[in-house]
Amino acid sequence: MELKDKIVVITGAAGGIGRGMAERFASEGARVVCADLDGDRAQEVADKIGGIGRACNVGSEADIKELIDFTEDRIGPIDLFCSNAGILTAGGVEVPDAEWQRIWEINVMSHVWAARHMVPKMIARGGGYLLNTSSAAGLLNQVGAAPYGVTKHAAVGLAEWLALTYGDKGIKVSVLCPQAVRSAMTAGHEESVAAIDGMLEPEAVADACVETLREERFLVLPHPKVLDYIRMKTADYDRWIGGMRKLNKQFGGEL
Repeated sequence: MELKDKIVVITGAAGGIGRGMAERFASEGARVVCADLDGDRAQEVADKIGGIGRACNVGSEADIKELIDFTEDRIGPIDLFCSNAGILTAGGVEVPDAEWQRIWEINVMSHVWAARHMVPKMIARGGGYLLNTSSAAGLLNQVGAAPYGVTKHAAVGLAEWLALTYGDKGIKVSVLCPQAVRSAMTAGHEESVAAIDGMLEPEAVADACVETLREERFLVLPHPKVLDYIRMKTADYDRWIGGMRKLNKQFGGEL
């Protein structure tokens, strides 16, 4: 996909990866709708790039539907929907159910709801593109953060399912799986296990997204080393778990 003249919606666009995407995609000639829980900050980003700002709580299906309907009614058919917003919850199985439910709704169900309302529209007009943000944690796992690792695995699984189910109907799917990226989420975790291969700036992640969209590949891997880790994991699962246990000890169960 070339982004020039495309209508693109990005959730979580007020900062971090989402803001990086918005700025980069706009520079490619896309018309960008910047959506975020913080509508004022989303509007600031939109004003900077000549886009449209919109408040949206991705933990609400109604909000996602309203965002899609607003864009399609007021601006035009959405070519690319970037389901990017997400949160981090640290801890293990002791994390209260309410926090598990909240991260599940934001990190997984937001992708489900976006696809539920976007895919039929895209199929009806001959195709479209979904870019879902997961994490390297969705391909590997996350030391010190069970809710994050589990929900990011689910996000990858959903993206795979969408690709294999709707690929023959014109729906293209990519899933973004970076390690640490400089953002509000990673503030204070600059020496964390997720940053073991370096912490990228959002602009570098956005560049990787543009390249992958252009080639219409499934995995967006801004940290190329992640591909090596995936291969190590599938080649010898028990050895890989042993290595992850060492990392868990090294970082003391912290992120």
